[in-house]
Amino acid sequence: MRSVADDLRREQRERYASMPPAELMALSERLGEEGLAELMSANGLDRASALRAIRRSRRLGRKPSRCFDEDR
Repeated sequence: MRSVADDLRREQRERYASMPPAELMALSERLGEEGLAELMSANGLDRASALRAIRRSRRLGRKPSRCFDEDR
């Protein structure tokens, strides 16, 4: 039995599959900027601080390496 969510996922997958690569890249960049703007707004951060927070969160749970420490 198919659900509404299954139908929406299928439609979205088909829509993305039919988009040219340049359009997909533009969509990806726009969604990334929107997400960054939401993070900045929700936490009262400027752009540089929000990007640092994202970089730090990507390192959580990983073994630290001084050669990759960008915040130094």
